[in-house]
Amino acid sequence: MLQISGLSKAFGPQTLFENVSLRLEQGERVALVGPNGAGKTTLFSMILGDAEPDEGIVELEKNARVGHLPQETAPVGDETVIEIAAGVTPEHADLRKKIGDFERAGEESDAYYEAVARYTEIGGFEIEPRAKRILAGLSFRENDLDQPARTLSGGWIMRAHLARLLTAEPELLMLDEPTNHLDLESLQWFQNHLKGYRGSLLLISHDRAFLNDVISGILEVRHHRIHSYKGNYDDYLEEAAARDAQQLAAHRSQERKIAQLERFVERFGAKATKAAQAKSKQKQIDRMERIEAPQSAEKTIHVKFPQPSPSGQKVITLEELHFAYDTKPIYQGIDLNVQKGERMVLVGPNGAGKSTLLKLLAGVLTPTQGERILGHNTKVGYFSQSRIEMLDPQRTVLEEVQSIRKPVGEAMARTVLGSFLFRGEAVFKKVSVLSGGEKSRLGLVKLLLDPPNLLLMDEPTTHLDMASIDALIHALQDYQGTLVFISHDVYFIRQMARTVLRVSSGKLTPFAGDYDYYLRKSGAEGERAGLTDSGEMQDFRPGADSYRKKSSEAPTDSNSGFKSKDQKRIEAEQRKARAKIRAEVERLEQKICKLEEEQSRLSHQLEDPLLYESDPGKVMELNREVVANNERLDALNEKWMEATERYEKG
Repeated sequence: MLQISGLSKAFGPQTLFENVSLRLEQGERVALVGPNGAGKTTLFSMILGDAEPDEGIVELEKNARVGHLPQETAPVGDETVIEIAAGVTPEHADLRKKIGDFERAGEESDAYYEAVARYTEIGGFEIEPRAKRILAGLSFRENDLDQPARTLSGGWIMRAHLARLLTAEPELLMLDEPTNHLDLESLQWFQNHLKGYRGSLLLISHDRAFLNDVISGILEVRHHRIHSYKGNYDDYLEEAAARDAQQLAAHRSQERKIAQLERFVERFGAKATKAAQAKSKQKQIDRMERIEAPQSAEKTIHVKFPQPSPSGQKVITLEELHFAYDTKPIYQGIDLNVQKGERMVLVGPNGAGKSTLLKLLAGVLTPTQGERILGHNTKVGYFSQSRIEMLDPQRTVLEEVQSIRKPVGEAMARTVLGSFLFRGEAVFKKVSVLSGGEKSRLGLVKLLLDPPNLLLMDEPTTHLDMASIDALIHALQDYQGTLVFISHDVYFIRQMARTVLRVSSGKLTPFAGDYDYYLRKSGAEGERAGLTDSGEMQDFRPGADSYRKKSSEAPTDSNSGFKSKDQKRIEAEQRKARAKIRAEVERLEQKICKLEEEQSRLSHQLEDPLLYESDPGKVMELNREVVANNERLDALNEKWMEATERYEKG
């Protein structure tokens, strides 16, 4: 599928790759890993032909189609969501847009019918049902599909382009941080979809759980070379650690040997009787091929951050709190009490109100009823991907960090900035020219250097590489305040969370244990599924009455907090019915996929010009099968949409 031989690439004095060779076979799923700035994105550019290597060859299999999702937002014009997703080739995209423009204008000219005929000829209308299913998996609703893409946020535009790539099914799919713009439910769907992907995958991602679930190999960029490992990310870490230990031992042994030789040269170089020997020793040093220290040993960064002033035992309390967006109620009479030193992660399905709850705690949103009560000496700090307006666009990165209430020295500021990907001259960039991700990282640095004693964080690991995530974890593990956060990074959650609060259907259900405890108690199907679980479960926290929504519900045993038998039976029946609908959706998807494969086979046969001369009757028979299959596909897709809507309504 992909062959790279003798590749070298440098930018001025900085060498990225030196005599690199690798091979990617058909169907392989490989992740490219390495520190920020090691050259991962540059390698992508050379594979795509957007950059040229200084030496070496990059060869793709003949006629292989390559699909690429960049990390930053792709540009859009006036095309709609479905036009982007179904635009699997430039011709498909152009024709789909023309047809859409004609239909929106109510025009049925010859040009319109010519566009429809050509779009039909190249299989456009067969592609659209698949594009709609993929868009639904990425959390687009039916009424989103005809929306102009320019009206959407950058994250949703990236999802539309991801849907286009998945619809096209190229032989090589190259994805740069594809999980950055996905919520938990669409991420779970995306992982499952990639497991069945028939092409080759080359990924860049900082999400360990995603890599463990999807890939079968690692390509590590280190010291201008690429090292290959079999297995998932955890397997790579184990094997790389063993290799690093061997390399470090060899490096230290060589350093000791060189030091001994240098001492001999220095001591006896000027003595006539030993000069020849000293010269020989110097040549021995010069001829040595140096064994470099493992990069992980060189790059480990441990920053000691300032600590906040202590708060009281009760940090923040919500009492009988109500909140609604316009007329849509989100919370009705919830209670929450956050204690000093808690490390709490909020989990629950997309749209359940996790970010809303965090904003209510932060005071960013005002409740329609009830109270938000700060404890003694509580100072709140709120971090989210969208809250970057606190940055001054006229300052440099370094100046912005040094503008905090209690400024730190330049050396400390640059060390911390380096651990969050602002290295070298990057600290002198103006805030106004930073990308959204860079602004988010800068806001995170400011928060850690001047920490509050109540830290509220919404997806703090987005836009960080793995080394920076480790630096953040190290800082937060030393943090002596109270932490409440939302994340879809399972590795980060396992490192940080001591308690779990599930948010679902306007209710808060606490679990007095870490994430693995929550998974066991909730019965979630997997570590990622646990983050979006919405099943109704008992409250496992002792004395947790204060967390429950106060409303007239079915009676429960007030002494134990357990649900009644009738409640359990009803909820079991509901879960069974929902599972049945889900199975129906999956069966329909399998039927549709098989029928689409059959259509592809028939189309391939009809493309053979010899068939029209040798067997015209066979051509007619194949055309009748194509028409019949199209009718079956339409019927199946209609059933699939109905089943999906029933499942979503739950």
